[in-house]
Amino acid sequence: MWIFGWKGPSGFSASSTAEEVTQGIDGSALTAIVTGASSGIGVETTRVLALRGVHVVMAVRNADAGRNVKESILKEIPSAKIDVMELDLSSMASVRKFASQYQSSNLPLNLLINNAGVMATPFMLSQDKIELQFATNHLGHFLLTDLLLETMKRTARESNIEGRIVNVSSEGHRIAYSEGIRFDKINDESGYYTWYAYGQSKLANILHAKELARRLKVRNTVQIL
Repeated sequence: MWIFGWKGPSGFSASSTAEEVTQGIDGSALTAIVTGASSGIGVETTRVLALRGVHVVMAVRNADAGRNVKESILKEIPSAKIDVMELDLSSMASVRKFASQYQSSNLPLNLLINNAGVMATPFMLSQDKIELQFATNHLGHFLLTDLLLETMKRTARESNIEGRIVNVSSEGHRIAYSEGIRFDKINDESGYYTWYAYGQSKLANILHAKELARRLKVRNTVQIL
């Protein structure tokens, strides 16, 4: 992280805006999925991608909230190309349904931005009986990426444009449990601590990105960030 306005190798700093970073980019040939696109970082990501001409598919748990965001962006950017699709990342059935519907749409996929997440929640289990933060922040995105990877590879081959998968993590990955990811204690309520569990899920995002990047490196079709 570059703080206090210090610029990194890219020429940008932590104070740089999305509009500044994307200035001059023509994304009209690109299609992106943004998870968690109805609030926070997801809204701004959707808005700026649409501003640059990208066709954005908002993958959201609350479709009504997603449609409201879409309408507000269209008021600012009438030419924006935005679709709203339902996706609950805490439910593996919902992830599979979303991926199937997306594949049936025959849309290309250049950008997959795994942004959605929950933070420091009380101990809860998902529909699949998995601790909620790990299920939502990591497992849902892991499965979504796996199910859509062939679509991304095909898009890259047909368009000759290298794809991008972005896992939005957090400095919170530094505060995971002392042993890192407690694979054998994911559902252990007795040892559950809200922030450590959040950090664990964010550490998993980073490890997922690093391993996926290693496996895809030789193909040069999709880049992981």
